[in-house]
Amino acid sequence: MTLEDLNAEHAIADQLRFIAGRGGLPLIQVRNAHAEAVVSLHGAQVLSFRPRGASADVLFVSERAHFQSGKAIRGGVPICWPWFGADPQGLGRPSHGLARTRLWSVRDTATTPEGDTHITLDLMDTPETMAIWPHAFQLTLQITVGATLRLALTTRNTGETPFAITQALHSYFTVGDIAQTTVTGLDGCHYTDKAAGGAVKPQAGAVAFAAEVDRIYAGAPAELAVEDRALQRVVRIRAEGSHTAVVWNPWATLAASMADLEDDDYLRFACVETANAGDEVVTLPPGGEHRLAAAIALSPMG
Repeated sequence: MTLEDLNAEHAIADQLRFIAGRGGLPLIQVRNAHAEAVVSLHGAQVLSFRPRGASADVLFVSERAHFQSGKAIRGGVPICWPWFGADPQGLGRPSHGLARTRLWSVRDTATTPEGDTHITLDLMDTPETMAIWPHAFQLTLQITVGATLRLALTTRNTGETPFAITQALHSYFTVGDIAQTTVTGLDGCHYTDKAAGGAVKPQAGAVAFAAEVDRIYAGAPAELAVEDRALQRVVRIRAEGSHTAVVWNPWATLAASMADLEDDDYLRFACVETANAGDEVVTLPPGGEHRLAAAIALSPMG
Protein backbone atom coordinates (compact mmCIF):
# COMPACT_ATOMS: atom_id res chain seq x y z
CA MET A 1 0.00 0.00 0.00
CA THR A 2 1.13 3.55 -0.68
CA LEU A 3 1.37 6.17 2.05
CA GLU A 4 -1.79 7.71 0.64
CA ASP A 5 -3.59 4.37 0.89
CA LEU A 6 -2.35 3.80 4.44
CA ASN A 7 -3.42 7.26 5.55
CA ALA A 8 -6.81 6.90 3.87
CA GLU A 9 -7.46 3.59 5.63
CA HIS A 10 -5.64 3.84 8.97
CA ALA A 11 -4.77 7.45 9.87
CA ILE A 12 -6.33 8.92 13.02
CA ALA A 13 -6.96 12.66 12.92
CA ASP A 14 -4.61 14.64 15.18
CA GLN A 15 -3.04 11.41 16.49
CA LEU A 16 -1.60 9.03 13.88
CA ARG A 17 -0.31 9.39 10.34
CA PHE A 18 1.96 7.56 7.92
CA ILE A 19 5.04 9.36 6.60
CA ALA A 20 8.15 8.57 4.55
CA GLY A 21 11.23 8.08 6.69
CA ARG A 22 14.92 7.76 5.95
CA GLY A 23 15.58 5.63 2.89
CA GLY A 24 11.93 6.05 1.93
CA LEU A 25 10.82 3.49 4.52
CA PRO A 26 7.21 3.98 5.67
CA LEU A 27 6.84 5.16 9.26
CA ILE A 28 3.91 5.57 11.63
CA GLN A 29 4.06 8.85 13.54
CA VAL A 30 2.02 8.97 16.76
CA ARG A 31 1.27 12.04 18.85
CA ASN A 32 -1.34 11.86 21.58
CA ALA A 33 -1.98 13.46 24.96
CA HIS A 34 0.37 11.04 26.70
CA ALA A 35 3.38 10.51 24.44
CA GLU A 36 4.96 10.64 21.00
CA ALA A 37 6.27 7.62 19.11
CA VAL A 38 7.58 6.52 15.73
CA VAL A 39 7.16 2.98 14.36
CA SER A 40 8.80 1.59 11.21
CA LEU A 41 6.71 -0.81 9.13
CA HIS A 42 10.06 -2.26 8.06
CA GLY A 43 10.62 -4.72 10.89
CA ALA A 44 7.56 -3.54 12.87
CA GLN A 45 10.15 -1.66 14.88
CA VAL A 46 9.36 1.04 17.42
CA LEU A 47 12.07 3.66 16.84
CA SER A 48 11.03 6.37 19.27
CA PHE A 49 8.98 6.64 22.45
CA ARG A 50 8.87 9.87 24.40
CA PRO A 51 6.28 10.40 27.12
CA ARG A 52 5.12 13.99 27.61
CA GLY A 53 7.63 15.86 29.74
CA ALA A 54 10.50 13.40 29.14
CA SER A 55 13.88 15.12 28.78
CA ALA A 56 15.10 12.56 26.23
CA ASP A 57 13.71 9.72 24.15
CA VAL A 58 13.33 6.44 26.01
CA LEU A 59 14.71 4.58 22.98
CA PHE A 60 18.09 4.92 21.28
CA VAL A 61 18.62 4.78 17.50
CA SER A 62 22.09 5.13 15.98
CA GLU A 63 22.66 8.08 13.66
CA ARG A 64 24.48 5.58 11.40
CA ALA A 65 21.66 3.04 11.36
CA HIS A 66 20.83 1.49 7.99
CA PHE A 67 17.40 2.42 6.68
CA GLN A 68 17.00 0.18 3.66
CA SER A 69 15.13 -2.93 2.62
CA GLY A 70 16.75 -6.15 3.76
CA LYS A 71 18.85 -4.54 6.50
CA ALA A 72 18.18 -4.32 10.23
CA ILE A 73 17.79 -0.89 11.85
CA ARG A 74 20.23 -0.40 14.74
CA GLY A 75 18.17 0.78 17.69
CA GLY A 76 14.62 1.13 18.95
CA VAL A 77 13.01 -2.25 19.60
CA PRO A 78 14.02 -4.74 16.88
CA ILE A 79 12.11 -8.04 16.82
CA CYS A 80 14.41 -11.06 16.95
CA TRP A 81 12.37 -13.98 15.54
CA PRO A 82 12.17 -16.99 14.94
CA TRP A 83 15.60 -17.31 16.51
CA PHE A 84 17.62 -15.17 18.86
CA GLY A 85 21.32 -14.77 18.11
CA ALA A 86 23.21 -16.78 15.53
CA ASP A 87 21.49 -19.22 13.17
CA PRO A 88 20.74 -22.19 15.45
CA GLN A 89 21.32 -24.67 12.62
CA GLY A 90 24.52 -23.07 11.36
CA LEU A 91 23.14 -22.64 7.83
CA GLY A 92 24.45 -19.12 7.37
CA ARG A 93 21.08 -17.45 7.81
CA PRO A 94 20.99 -13.94 9.31
CA SER A 95 21.48 -13.46 13.05
CA HIS A 96 18.22 -12.82 14.93
CA GLY A 97 16.05 -14.29 12.19
CA LEU A 98 13.85 -12.75 9.53
CA ALA A 99 11.17 -10.59 11.16
CA ARG A 100 13.26 -7.42 11.65
CA THR A 101 14.19 -7.09 7.96
CA ARG A 102 10.75 -7.46 6.37
CA LEU A 103 7.88 -5.12 5.65
CA TRP A 104 4.90 -5.78 7.91
CA SER A 105 1.28 -5.02 7.07
CA VAL A 106 -1.11 -2.82 9.04
CA ARG A 107 -4.17 -4.65 10.34
CA ASP A 108 -5.76 -1.80 12.25
CA THR A 109 -5.26 1.35 14.30
CA ALA A 110 -7.48 2.73 17.06
CA THR A 111 -7.75 5.15 19.95
CA THR A 112 -8.44 3.65 23.36
CA PRO A 113 -10.91 5.17 25.84
CA GLU A 114 -7.89 6.43 27.81
CA GLY A 115 -6.58 8.32 24.77
CA ASP A 116 -3.77 5.87 24.02
CA THR A 117 -3.00 4.89 20.43
CA HIS A 118 -3.25 1.20 19.48
CA ILE A 119 -1.61 -0.30 16.38
CA THR A 120 -1.73 -3.91 15.14
CA LEU A 121 0.84 -5.12 12.60
CA ASP A 122 1.08 -8.55 10.93
CA LEU A 123 3.70 -10.67 9.21
CA MET A 124 2.85 -13.98 7.54
CA ASP A 125 4.81 -16.68 5.76
CA THR A 126 5.62 -16.22 2.10
CA PRO A 127 7.60 -18.32 -0.40
CA GLU A 128 10.61 -16.14 0.52
CA THR A 129 10.30 -16.81 4.26
CA MET A 130 9.64 -20.51 3.59
CA ALA A 131 12.98 -20.69 1.77
CA ILE A 132 14.67 -19.34 4.91
CA TRP A 133 12.55 -21.01 7.60
CA PRO A 134 10.16 -23.70 6.27
CA HIS A 135 7.15 -23.14 8.53
CA ALA A 136 3.73 -21.52 8.14
CA PHE A 137 3.09 -18.79 10.70
CA GLN A 138 1.27 -15.61 11.58
CA LEU A 139 3.19 -13.08 13.64
CA THR A 140 1.26 -10.19 15.19
CA LEU A 141 2.66 -7.18 17.03
CA GLN A 142 0.29 -5.06 19.07
CA ILE A 143 1.67 -1.64 20.02
CA THR A 144 -0.03 0.67 22.50
CA VAL A 145 1.41 4.16 22.89
CA GLY A 146 0.42 5.96 26.08
CA ALA A 147 2.27 7.05 29.19
CA THR A 148 3.49 3.42 29.02
CA LEU A 149 4.64 1.75 25.81
CA ARG A 150 3.11 -1.72 25.55
CA LEU A 151 4.33 -4.30 23.05
CA ALA A 152 2.80 -7.76 22.58
CA LEU A 153 4.24 -10.17 20.02
CA THR A 154 2.06 -13.21 19.30
CA THR A 155 3.31 -16.18 17.26
CA ARG A 156 0.74 -18.55 15.76
CA ASN A 157 1.59 -21.85 14.13
CA THR A 158 -0.67 -21.97 11.06
CA GLY A 159 1.00 -25.06 9.64
CA GLU A 160 0.56 -28.80 10.12
CA THR A 161 3.75 -29.60 12.03
CA PRO A 162 5.21 -28.28 15.30
CA PHE A 163 7.98 -25.70 15.29
CA ALA A 164 10.35 -24.26 17.90
CA ILE A 165 11.38 -20.63 18.28
CA THR A 166 13.55 -18.35 20.37
CA GLN A 167 12.86 -14.62 20.24
CA ALA A 168 13.35 -11.21 21.83
CA LEU A 169 12.07 -7.67 21.98
CA HIS A 170 15.60 -6.27 21.63
CA SER A 171 15.09 -2.91 23.38
CA TYR A 172 17.79 -0.23 23.10
CA PHE A 173 17.31 2.27 25.94
CA THR A 174 18.81 5.76 25.85
CA VAL A 175 21.07 6.54 28.81
CA GLY A 176 22.91 9.70 29.72
CA ASP A 177 26.15 7.86 30.52
CA ILE A 178 26.59 4.08 30.47
CA ALA A 179 29.13 4.31 33.31
CA GLN A 180 26.40 5.81 35.52
CA THR A 181 23.79 3.21 34.52
CA THR A 182 22.77 0.00 36.28
CA VAL A 183 20.15 -2.68 35.67
CA THR A 184 18.31 -3.86 38.77
CA GLY A 185 16.13 -6.90 39.41
CA LEU A 186 18.53 -9.65 38.36
CA ASP A 187 20.38 -10.16 41.65
CA GLY A 188 20.74 -13.90 42.31
CA CYS A 189 19.95 -14.98 38.74
CA HIS A 190 22.48 -17.02 36.77
CA TYR A 191 23.58 -15.84 33.36
CA THR A 192 25.44 -17.18 30.36
CA ASP A 193 28.30 -14.77 29.73
CA LYS A 194 28.69 -14.64 25.95
CA ALA A 195 31.53 -12.12 26.34
CA ALA A 196 33.46 -14.76 28.33
CA GLY A 197 33.06 -17.82 26.14
CA GLY A 198 29.65 -18.87 27.46
CA ALA A 199 30.59 -19.36 31.10
CA VAL A 200 27.64 -19.53 33.50
CA LYS A 201 27.92 -17.10 36.42
CA PRO A 202 25.73 -15.80 39.27
CA GLN A 203 24.65 -12.17 39.31
CA ALA A 204 25.52 -10.34 42.54
CA GLY A 205 23.71 -7.04 42.98
CA ALA A 206 22.87 -4.68 40.11
CA VAL A 207 24.35 -5.09 36.63
CA ALA A 208 26.94 -2.39 35.98
CA PHE A 209 28.83 -1.53 32.79
CA ALA A 210 32.61 -1.14 32.67
CA ALA A 211 33.39 -3.44 29.71
CA GLU A 212 31.48 -5.43 27.08
CA VAL A 213 28.32 -6.97 28.57
CA ASP A 214 26.56 -9.76 26.65
CA ARG A 215 24.52 -11.88 29.04
CA ILE A 216 21.50 -14.18 28.86
CA TYR A 217 19.82 -14.37 32.28
CA ALA A 218 17.74 -17.46 33.07
CA GLY A 219 14.86 -17.33 35.52
CA ALA A 220 14.53 -13.56 35.18
CA PRO A 221 11.75 -11.88 37.17
CA ALA A 222 8.87 -10.09 35.47
CA GLU A 223 10.06 -6.62 36.50
CA LEU A 224 13.44 -5.04 35.74
CA ALA A 225 14.67 -1.47 35.80
CA VAL A 226 17.35 0.59 34.06
CA GLU A 227 18.55 3.19 36.56
CA ASP A 228 20.11 6.15 34.76
CA ARG A 229 21.81 8.48 37.21
CA ALA A 230 23.05 10.84 34.48
CA LEU A 231 19.49 11.60 33.30
CA GLN A 232 18.04 11.07 36.79
CA ARG A 233 15.39 8.65 35.58
CA VAL A 234 14.40 4.99 35.67
CA VAL A 235 13.11 2.91 32.76
CA ARG A 236 10.88 0.15 34.12
CA ILE A 237 10.24 -3.00 32.08
CA ARG A 238 7.52 -5.50 32.91
CA ALA A 239 7.62 -8.77 30.93
CA GLU A 240 4.97 -11.37 30.17
CA GLY A 241 5.48 -14.75 28.54
CA SER A 242 9.19 -14.55 29.29
CA HIS A 243 11.56 -15.95 31.91
CA THR A 244 14.72 -14.80 30.13
CA ALA A 245 16.35 -11.37 30.02
CA VAL A 246 19.26 -10.31 27.83
CA VAL A 247 21.54 -7.43 28.83
CA TRP A 248 23.92 -6.10 26.19
CA ASN A 249 26.36 -3.27 25.58
CA PRO A 250 29.16 -3.73 23.00
CA TRP A 251 31.66 -1.38 24.69
CA ALA A 252 34.40 0.44 22.82
CA THR A 253 36.21 -2.17 20.71
CA LEU A 254 33.13 -3.91 19.34
CA ALA A 255 31.25 -0.63 18.80
CA ALA A 256 34.16 0.72 16.74
CA SER A 257 33.95 -2.35 14.49
CA MET A 258 30.23 -1.92 13.74
CA ALA A 259 29.43 0.09 10.61
CA ASP A 260 26.02 1.17 11.89
CA LEU A 261 27.24 2.58 15.23
CA GLU A 262 29.31 5.67 15.98
CA ASP A 263 32.49 4.68 17.81
CA ASP A 264 31.25 6.22 21.07
CA ASP A 265 27.56 5.22 20.77
CA TYR A 266 28.10 2.52 23.39
CA LEU A 267 28.17 5.32 25.97
CA ARG A 268 24.57 6.23 25.14
CA PHE A 269 22.52 3.03 25.35
CA ALA A 270 21.87 -0.13 27.30
CA CYS A 271 19.95 -3.07 25.85
CA VAL A 272 17.65 -4.89 28.26
CA GLU A 273 15.68 -7.42 26.24
CA THR A 274 12.49 -9.30 27.00
CA ALA A 275 13.17 -12.74 25.57
CA ASN A 276 12.61 -16.44 25.18
CA ALA A 277 16.22 -17.41 24.60
CA GLY A 278 18.99 -19.66 25.86
CA ASP A 279 17.32 -22.76 27.30
CA GLU A 280 13.87 -21.14 27.13
CA VAL A 281 12.79 -22.50 23.74
CA VAL A 282 9.10 -22.18 22.82
CA THR A 283 7.61 -25.12 20.91
CA LEU A 284 4.24 -24.58 19.25
CA PRO A 285 2.02 -27.40 17.98
CA PRO A 286 -0.17 -26.83 14.90
CA GLY A 287 -2.70 -24.17 15.87
CA GLY A 288 -0.70 -23.20 18.96
CA GLU A 289 0.31 -19.66 19.89
CA HIS A 290 2.61 -17.84 22.30
CA ARG A 291 2.51 -14.22 23.48
CA LEU A 292 5.66 -12.33 24.47
CA ALA A 293 4.98 -8.90 25.91
CA ALA A 294 6.75 -5.95 27.50
CA ALA A 295 5.46 -2.77 29.15
CA ILE A 296 7.99 0.07 29.22
CA ALA A 297 7.49 3.08 31.48
CA LEU A 298 9.57 6.04 32.63
CA SER A 299 9.78 7.44 36.15
CA PRO A 300 12.04 9.98 37.90
CA MET A 301 14.87 8.60 39.98
CA GLY A 302 13.94 8.81 43.66
